Amino acid sequence: MDRKKFDRRDFLAATGTVALAGLAGCSGGGGGDGSDGSDGSDGSDGGGTGSRLTWHAGGTGGTYFPLSNEIKTIVEENTDFSLNVQSTGASVENVGSLADGSADFALIQNDIAYFAKNGTGIDAFQDNPIENLMGVATLYPETITVVTLQETGIETVGDLSGATINTGDLGSGTQVNANQILEAVGITDYNEQNAGFAQASEQLANGDIDAAFVVGGWPVGAIEDLANTNDIHIVPIEGDNRQAVKDSASWFADDTIPGGTYSGVEDDVETVSVQAMIATNADVAEDTVEMITAAIFDNVDDLSIKTDFISRDSAQDGMSIELHPGAAAYFDA
Repeated sequence: MDRKKFDRRDFLAATGTVALAGLAGCSGGGGGDGSDGSDGSDGSDGGGTGSRLTWHAGGTGGTYFPLSNEIKTIVEENTDFSLNVQSTGASVENVGSLADGSADFALIQNDIAYFAKNGTGIDAFQDNPIENLMGVATLYPETITVVTLQETGIETVGDLSGATINTGDLGSGTQVNANQILEAVGITDYNEQNAGFAQASEQLANGDIDAAFVVGGWPVGAIEDLANTNDIHIVPIEGDNRQAVKDSASWFADDTIPGGTYSGVEDDVETVSVQAMIATNADVAEDTVEMITAAIFDNVDDLSIKTDFISRDSAQDGMSIELHPGAAAYFDA
């Protein structure tokens, strides 16, 4: 196995490169192919200027993408807006798209939102605060899942030393969290690979990696698919390791993956989580944000994903940045 010493500075530099490319507008046209005005109602660069809005999600193998498409259905059935949902590299990339106006709304992690708004935390945002980033609502806990195959013999977090680990898409919130966690528990010697959830699942099945970090509300489709064809093991983050992770950053919280969530994993698995949230930018009109927020939270019963967590009452739990006036108008009504 090709092993290398993990250098946190290399990680931060790589993350910064990806995110700052987004901030410079390199993802223009909403991150898609730009055909038929997909980034705005009349070919504009988003910004809430028309009835067609761009919504950036995450990888197709996670929770962001299918949930975003359910939100798309709700919004289009209850308003005159249409949503163009796009698959992306998730949180850090999505912040860049919101910053340059190529996305009107996006799903991001609450820790990444805090870093971006305050210009701190990771090199992508260090001393470069994204001042137009604004919150809409928090949604659900995003569980940190460390998955491997039983045949690897990896049972605990400590067994990850020297392993080949997929930490998520380069520049994603998953990668940020994975490296935060590994550093917190003292794992410094590993070979880092970067790909989305769906590709990480294939890498595990093919024996190309030993373990993968996945951040998303359970059950995650890519892990379900892997568990249906392979004997998997969910590596717990528990005891002193869990406390070390929570001590390293205030946004980590206790979480548990219930037994039976994935085929072959019968016992509860202790881990940690962050929060998923909807974000927008200050240029999106107040009435647009209010209508989109109302459509979602007045019709949460129409969702089938994370229904135990998403509600109007909990929609400000863990909100880490300033609320958009349109969202505030809805929640304060």
